[in-house]
Amino acid sequence: MDKNIEILIVKFLSKEANLEELRQLGLWINNPNNQILFNQYIRTNSLVNIGFERFKGKNVKGIILKRIKEESGVQGIVFSSNNMVRYAAAVAVIALSTLVFVQYNSRSDEVTVNPSLPISTTSNIETGSSKATLILGDGSVVPLEEGIAFRTQNANSTGQKLSYDTDKDNRVVEKVYNYLTIPRGGQYQVRLADGTEVWLNSESQLKFPVAFLDDEIREVELVYGEAYFQVSSSENHNGAKFKVVNSVQNVEVLGTEFNIKAYRDESNVYTTLIEGKVQINAGGNEQLLLPNEQSDVAIVDRKIIINEVDVASEISWKDGVFSFKGKPLKDIMKVISRWYDVDVIFENKALEDVKFKGILDKTLEIEEILFIIKSSSINNYQIKNNTIILS
Repeated sequence: MDKNIEILIVKFLSKEANLEELRQLGLWINNPNNQILFNQYIRTNSLVNIGFERFKGKNVKGIILKRIKEESGVQGIVFSSNNMVRYAAAVAVIALSTLVFVQYNSRSDEVTVNPSLPISTTSNIETGSSKATLILGDGSVVPLEEGIAFRTQNANSTGQKLSYDTDKDNRVVEKVYNYLTIPRGGQYQVRLADGTEVWLNSESQLKFPVAFLDDEIREVELVYGEAYFQVSSSENHNGAKFKVVNSVQNVEVLGTEFNIKAYRDESNVYTTLIEGKVQINAGGNEQLLLPNEQSDVAIVDRKIIINEVDVASEISWKDGVFSFKGKPLKDIMKVISRWYDVDVIFENKALEDVKFKGILDKTLEIEEILFIIKSSSINNYQIKNNTIILS
């Protein structure tokens, strides 16, 4: 491989390539023979997953080459059914500090990426962050933001996590409820008084007691949105079960980890079990959920369907990444719109059903996300105020 091309690839991976260099690399990759060379380059050098690392300093190439030598396997690269590396998508996405984002195409395995497209950073759209609103039992409203500490009589916030006291010597005689509301463009974590950890995604609301009564079911309500629960075992609470309720279903557990997605603009509620066992109850229908299974409850008739799923993909949001596996662009843009607090308009309705597979870093700017999507499928996009128009 030409040394200049190798330098272009390394600069592209490290996000140091300028527009002209991106154009040069794009022209080179468009040659089918060079596509083969790039596949061989990846296999030969065992390209590593550098998706979430920001390489700083002048010797970027040396750092990447050192990582290549240290790693023995190919990670972060998507293979098709015939094991061909999705070269163009891999380059485009890793260059933007992501993993991989490729288009599913029913007619072809080819992925078209145009790395010569400039990345505009002129919009005022901000990446999501840790923020929430806490409503106390007396109706007081407290904004919770990153970097701002807060303390009540029985809870404190670091700016990223809200924690309730677990002092068992304080006997609770009456339940007092708090509401934690996460806006679009936000996320937050709360540790309940029983030690249960809850991660709340954008546009979500959780209702919960400040403390739990002894010998009673520990019940919270996911009013809407998405939450990941790491439940304190019933063995630590005299056998008291834990229950998550909403308007569609009840989820009863003994001690486990699971995710519930119940957004107001979706027609189904999804519960994904990571560990333990949970019982799903919806409109008189009951189903036991086992690890790596997801229940799909239709809001209209409360019918429960159980599917096996990729758990890591379903809960990746809480660990700072978007993971899409065969998701249509319409669903992907719903997730994007919540995190970046934007509206999305599809001028080309056919784009709604285009399916993608990949993983994206949630710290990316919105322009970087759109750059990747445009490289794969859409003809163009516009950002007007807080609205994204796809065409």
